[in-house]
Amino acid sequence: MRGYVIAEITVTDPARFERYRQAVPATIAAYGGRYLVRGGRVEAVEGEGTPGRLVIVEFDSPEQARRWLESPEYREVRPLRENAAEFRMLLVEGVPAAV
Repeated sequence: MRGYVIAEITVTDPARFERYRQAVPATIAAYGGRYLVRGGRVEAVEGEGTPGRLVIVEFDSPEQARRWLESPEYREVRPLRENAAEFRMLLVEGVPAAV
């Protein structure tokens, strides 16, 4: 069963955020993660609120996604986003593969 990290991001300092954006992909790749969505246009079609930047990363399992989130590599990069963006991150379990 796949695991997904979904991040809703409101960038508050684009120049500072760019450093985080440049550094994080290598940490994701090191844990077998693959971007499914990374930025791009977001349109709210139902509900309240203005969507920010949206990122969805797929991992082979929820456990692997958690290993990345708690990894020393990501912990080292994470401070780059401080004072650069507001984050809401979710760890989501995928559905079992069809038999």
